[in-house]
Amino acid sequence: DDALGRHMGLAAKGLDLDTTAAPAETRVASTSAQFPVYLTGYTWWDNTPPGSSAIARPVLRQRAGGTGTWQSPVTIAVGHSIVNGRPTLDSPEGPRVYLPRLRKYASVEEVCGDGATPQAGPCHTGYRGHPWLDIWIGGRSVSPAESDACARRITAVQTAIINPPRDLPVHAGEIATEGCRVFL
Repeated sequence: DDALGRHMGLAAKGLDLDTTAAPAETRVASTSAQFPVYLTGYTWWDNTPPGSSAIARPVLRQRAGGTGTWQSPVTIAVGHSIVNGRPTLDSPEGPRVYLPRLRKYASVEEVCGDGATPQAGPCHTGYRGHPWLDIWIGGRSVSPAESDACARRITAVQTAIINPPRDLPVHAGEIATEGCRVFL
């Protein structure tokens, strides 16, 4: 069952994501595909709980982070719903996504949306027909205002590559403290 592909409309294109029990760092893409997503950023200051890097679904690390390389993808949060009292992610944990506008690899390790019915929120329902991804931008060493400005700068409908090759250009480092760079 390819939840990520189905959520992002890729199953209809015949794309397959390897979500087997292999460790996330060894999962291999069967087919790469580009698709538009609505990307936002979350920070040290607006995480749940605020002033932390806590994550709900650790795969590669115990806290949100990553430098954006293949070996250290940045944490991404995806929408979820509460089913029988338990959160169910819209996409499986672990698979890598590449974001050309940020030149970063990312991996699903977090939930986006709070409250008793996150399925009613935008992370689950998407933005104008696009899947909503929320990337960790960090920001502990910068002010909340600087972190918010960085989050606004990266927010846009942009291309993502599911099952990316391992050798795409990377601008390594925490997004908020490395100049909040965007490319393309």
